[in-house]
Amino acid sequence: MPPGLLISAPASGTGKTTLMLGLLAALRARGLTVQPFKSGPDYIDPGFHRAASGRPSVNLDNWAMSRDMLAGLISGADGSDLILAEGSMGLFDGVTRDGECGNGASAGIAALAGWPVVLVLDTSGQAQSAAAVAKGFATMRRDVPLAGVVLNKVASPRHEAMLRAGMAEVGIEVLGALPRRAEIELPERHLGLVQAEDQADLARILQAAGDFVAENVDLDRLLAVAGATRLLGPPMPITPPGGRIALARDAAFSFVYPHQLEGWRAAGAEITLFSPLNDEAPDPRADICWLPGGYPELHAGTLAAARRFRAGLRQFGETGPVHGECGGYMAMGAGLIDKAGTRHEMAGLLGLVTSFAKRKMHLGYRLATLEAAMPGHDTGARLRGHEFHYTTILEQPDAPLARVVDANGDLVAETGSKRGHASGTFLHQIAEAT
Repeated sequence: MPPGLLISAPASGTGKTTLMLGLLAALRARGLTVQPFKSGPDYIDPGFHRAASGRPSVNLDNWAMSRDMLAGLISGADGSDLILAEGSMGLFDGVTRDGECGNGASAGIAALAGWPVVLVLDTSGQAQSAAAVAKGFATMRRDVPLAGVVLNKVASPRHEAMLRAGMAEVGIEVLGALPRRAEIELPERHLGLVQAEDQADLARILQAAGDFVAENVDLDRLLAVAGATRLLGPPMPITPPGGRIALARDAAFSFVYPHQLEGWRAAGAEITLFSPLNDEAPDPRADICWLPGGYPELHAGTLAAARRFRAGLRQFGETGPVHGECGGYMAMGAGLIDKAGTRHEMAGLLGLVTSFAKRKMHLGYRLATLEAAMPGHDTGARLRGHEFHYTTILEQPDAPLARVVDANGDLVAETGSKRGHASGTFLHQIAEAT
């Protein structure tokens, strides 16, 4: 197995993704095969990882996934030259109660896998004091070694010299120093970065990021400090919801975890894609229709006008199961009100009416115990997942799908719903709880 590193930082917005993409592009340009991973429940960063590395990026989540599942996913990196995992939020940031094998913090993934941490520091407005921050991270947990730091947003050579002096004083290696570079910053929207497939200028951005990192990071030294990967095991089987799955896939419905799709295919399922935005209906020969999350609120008018899609989905739901996650759940409802207050008619398989006119963030891990069967899972099954949206529920007249609690065990109002063959939930399923 290849050695690995975890790219992390003290907080979000510090420059992890810029460094990660630059490293992937720079090392690929050297002819190395790098396997990317993403710590935590993120759909968007893995798309950029794939574009930069040429390999699918897989999520690793120690709150939702078992040790065996993590081991099986990491073992998929066999045959590559290096593993690079991008952390989420700050290195030690997680929930207060552990899940399957941790609290969701990126530090837990580093400790389980044996990967040293490369810490990205936003050095704006500080000099030697950055060393105190780095030293605190280096000593927080003995099982999470710090390989070194990459200094970001360095203002000048004098600023860099002061930063390096501080790091030398506390014995922390500087692996690179990145000056400010606005032209490789990625645009954002309300759920994070704009998706990779929506970035018309992505190839240029990745090329610029790779050149930038190759110029300012010691790539040879970075490769040398990678740690041996020690969490290995066979792939864990994932039960698909059907033998043939009609999966919505376009700019409105793109949030599917790579490990889920790969697990379905490994179990023998056939996946047929259709685009609601192109007014395509699901394959009527499929056993199940699955509408993943995404950004239906940005395309509500197009979806409302997609008569063939809506009629085909309703016809499918008369005899076969249809399940939606978050954005897919909203599209299955009776109506969606956009941020301007305009109501758009959705497919009507469920009575759900949602609104973006008054945004309210819903964010966090979820544990759902099913009160009704859904595709792939029987009543009583316990599912671990994540919820992240800005939607307000105005109407939810159907029977609840599950009893849902957050990571602290507190009840969550977003229970999902069930009507006939149709089911949906705001929870993005990551794994079945053991």
